[in-house]
Amino acid sequence: MSGNQTNIMDFRAGEKALAELLAPYEEKIGKKRDLLHAEEWDRELIHSGIISESDLVKLYSQAYGTPVTEEEDLTLPDQYPDAPMEYFNAVPALPFLWDDDTVTYLVCSPAKLGEIALQTQQVWQKKANFLFVRRTFLERLLSTLMSRNDEDETANLDAEDENTLRTMAGEARIVRLVNDIFTRSIELGASDIHIEPGDEYVSVRCRVDGVLTEIMTCPLAQFPAIASRVKLIGKLNIAESRLPQDGRADVQLNGKILDMRISTLPILTGESIVLRLLNHEAVSFNLQELGMFPEHLAQFHKLINIPHGMILVVGPTGSGKTTTLYSVINSLNDRRKKIITIEDPVEYKTEGLCQCQVNPKIGVTFAEGLRNIVRQDPDIILVGEIRDRETADIAINAALTGHLVLSTLHTNDAVGAVTRLVDMGVENFLVSSALFGVLSQRLVRKICKVCNGTGKDADGQKCRRCNGTGYKGRSGIFELLFMDEELRQAVNRNASSSELESIAEKHGMVTLKQDGIAKVKAGITTEEELNRSTANL
Repeated sequence: MSGNQTNIMDFRAGEKALAELLAPYEEKIGKKRDLLHAEEWDRELIHSGIISESDLVKLYSQAYGTPVTEEEDLTLPDQYPDAPMEYFNAVPALPFLWDDDTVTYLVCSPAKLGEIALQTQQVWQKKANFLFVRRTFLERLLSTLMSRNDEDETANLDAEDENTLRTMAGEARIVRLVNDIFTRSIELGASDIHIEPGDEYVSVRCRVDGVLTEIMTCPLAQFPAIASRVKLIGKLNIAESRLPQDGRADVQLNGKILDMRISTLPILTGESIVLRLLNHEAVSFNLQELGMFPEHLAQFHKLINIPHGMILVVGPTGSGKTTTLYSVINSLNDRRKKIITIEDPVEYKTEGLCQCQVNPKIGVTFAEGLRNIVRQDPDIILVGEIRDRETADIAINAALTGHLVLSTLHTNDAVGAVTRLVDMGVENFLVSSALFGVLSQRLVRKICKVCNGTGKDADGQKCRRCNGTGYKGRSGIFELLFMDEELRQAVNRNASSSELESIAEKHGMVTLKQDGIAKVKAGITTEEELNRSTANL
């Protein structure tokens, strides 16, 4: 790792180059950038959502000839030379590497490079090198460094002192740290954030394309403040750490609204905190984008356009069932139809739908909600999940009396949905009469289009689009079961799952693995990823 040795002329050349790069953004923000207020201008640009921190750092690097620094490769040194840390915390900048001649700094803005270089000459009689990093990342490192000094004091605080916790959660460095967790997660396209205290440090992991990846660690002493900050955001009880809690919040971050569900769970080392991120701008409920091959999509279109009957989408948790159902609803949504949903929870508010939230505390279960929905003269009913016999009976009755009913089940494959309904206690003839089709699905990670799955860019560096994983985004693999006459007769005589599958395949059903193999051959995913996704089949 190396920085660029700089002098006053370098600063002036870099600032001139940066001014040219930022000119288009001055027009967008409607304000000129000047050196005196450069940092404030940069912050406003980011907070407005016009540019991300990562992209702004790339512009700095381009202007000053310094390569973009990989944050994952940076760790704090164990020992520091005598340094005026109060000054560097205020700048902000962090002396990171040093030898007999130079000191290398991590900086988040070029505004004070000359000042830092002069300070370096006066304090250490050395020259200055610089590496650009995101502001929130640098502030987190500075916060971690400072926390080394007060770790024992923080660890001894009374966790049940609400005022103390509230004060800690409001500290600027904790607010910035939690915001950085959110920002990094959004940039990576994460669906969930996991914050977990261990024996030695706090681990922050994100689920990206279905796989958990650690994005940062924090000093253990910071966990009470981090947990309290997240609880305040979710309007939870910050003094309660012995019982699980659930909350929901809308967070405005860099010009975008982030909808998140928050769950806390007491564990041996403290609390596990999981945040489900619902980035409405990043989700497109479009059937064409689910990943179906054209012939599959044409068949599915035919199925969902039947006027009545039941259609199920099945698969394990995290297989994209909700996205598929919302895509179906989105394609059917128009003012000539009354569409009502009953969900637990309502994840995506959609114009044109009547959406109901399950609330067992006041008796609003799936079954009770569905019973009342049928009286509302709906054309299409979406039931978030069929969990029990009562819900299944009402849903099937609705399907048999002129309604199109869409729902989900947790089964491994399409024919498993048939046997699952029967196992719940639904009569075979009711299942065969009401059920028109089942879509079984899994999600597989797609090969990154930039690095072609290598994880490296053209220069041999870590691919920034996929963060070096070789994968970016996900596609569905599908198994579509049509209930034809032979299958209905087989269901009526209580045929086994293997017999039902044999009949379906004879009539042209493509299995999950067959669809997955076709996507491997098409260069969409890899064999390893397919095996990971279908390991339980």
